[in-house]
Amino acid sequence: MNGAANRPHLVVLSGAGMSAESGIKTFRDNDGLWENHDVMEVATPEAFARNPDLVHRFYNARRAQLKEVKPNEGHFILADLEQDHRVSIVTQNVDDLHERAGSSFVVHLHGELRKVRSTLDPSLIYDWDRDVLPEDRCEKGAPLRPHIVWFGEQVPQLLAGAELVSQADMVVIVGTSMQVYPAAGLVGYARPKVPVFYVDPRPSISNELQQRLEHLELIENGASEGLAWLRHQLRNA
Repeated sequence: MNGAANRPHLVVLSGAGMSAESGIKTFRDNDGLWENHDVMEVATPEAFARNPDLVHRFYNARRAQLKEVKPNEGHFILADLEQDHRVSIVTQNVDDLHERAGSSFVVHLHGELRKVRSTLDPSLIYDWDRDVLPEDRCEKGAPLRPHIVWFGEQVPQLLAGAELVSQADMVVIVGTSMQVYPAAGLVGYARPKVPVFYVDPRPSISNELQQRLEHLELIENGASEGLAWLRHQLRNA
């Protein structure tokens, strides 16, 4: 087939389990902590208003950690699938491992760790690889904040993700339980007979997936192993 427009459109919904194999801790652990912090102390607008220094220190550390980890085999498999498919990735992850592995189209639902934005004008977004310091300001003189969607905030890219899913020829869910809304509802935008592949060592069936059982295939493996199996199946179908 010639050109991406003529290739089947594969839309990937990825979550924390996708990056866990690279050593990035999942956001929601059983102890309610993320990197030893109560998420409500570092991931809400109220927390930032109350203690911006703590929030910046937390994300500065996460940004530094991101430089120490690498994409895993699952990330590279998704990039490799662009040889045969038009691949769109809609991720809940704030890391850049999909991009570093070579994926060319990634929508970040929950923001990006390597970006900051103005607290005055949300349209002023900056690439950022170093620590954020108290004196750092946007071009309008306002303090900066992490370019992260916190608990209680709207998800600006949700509509873009829903639009992509509605155009998919197949959907792959990997590294996410599909239990946390609003992202969990995205698979509901897929056309009725579109096949859905769900890669997870312990898959749980949401209401949206329950409605798609006829066209749902469970791949009960971790991200890299499950995606390797899926790539083999797609190329040998």
